[in-house]
Amino acid sequence: MGDQYFSVAYEELVETGLSSVASDSLGIVVPVPPAAGLQVLSRQRAADIAAARVSITGAFEAFRRIHLTPHSDDLVEVVTGEDIGPRLHQSWASAKERIRQFETPPYFPVQTAFEDSMETLKRGIEQRVLYSREALETPGYPETVELFTAAGENARILPSLPVKLIIIDDAYAMVSFTSKETSTHDMMTIVQPSGLFLALVALFEQSWKAALPFYKKSAQDSGPLPAERRLLSLLAAGVSDDAIARGMGISRRTFFRRIEVIMARLGAETRFQLALQAQRQGWI
Repeated sequence: MGDQYFSVAYEELVETGLSSVASDSLGIVVPVPPAAGLQVLSRQRAADIAAARVSITGAFEAFRRIHLTPHSDDLVEVVTGEDIGPRLHQSWASAKERIRQFETPPYFPVQTAFEDSMETLKRGIEQRVLYSREALETPGYPETVELFTAAGENARILPSLPVKLIIIDDAYAMVSFTSKETSTHDMMTIVQPSGLFLALVALFEQSWKAALPFYKKSAQDSGPLPAERRLLSLLAAGVSDDAIARGMGISRRTFFRRIEVIMARLGAETRFQLALQAQRQGWI
């Protein structure tokens, strides 16, 4: 019974990408480095919020088309151009309890953004921030996030975010488009408590539950496991996927899961990038 339970648990860990096999012949199991394992899980969990993202984004678009007119009531305010920076600075300073945020490029040119966030953390304001993968790919940005988390920020990661969003307490939300819609920022919408505000809060909370914690890269994640090196060597030699799986005594599903884990460790999105990164890192 114990061996059967261990076998099931082992298979689940391997299938989810949280564990890998150091040696197929000896059956040695080792945990996958957190950075790689969490990236794999992040991709899986992103699908859980896809339907909600489409629904909420569609509701926001419909609301924007109908209400963001010269006859709009006090529930929505539009801030544009040079007024955006001072308004963001004011919002951080006005927070009393918590700030919830979607952080993704492009960014507002606010010179005091770093200082505003650190000052808010010093005041004991709860700060939960969801970062997109694109944000963490920005040069120097992961180091900045590490400074924020060291100061008390609670950071999580999702592959992508539908909008830029900042929720100040339960008072109001600030929404703007991500880089998928525009490469620059010239408009920010401020939403007061309303049905749309509650929908934005729900979008954040559901996304937060599906996201994974931010971890800085481990210094121990420096090289491939023996089984990973063997797999990469076979791929580099041009051996087919099916032949590799048979030769290593694993299923096709496990084979592709191992490929996904290695790609996550090397920051590769395609097989071509995997080959380049593995060669650059001296893995093959």
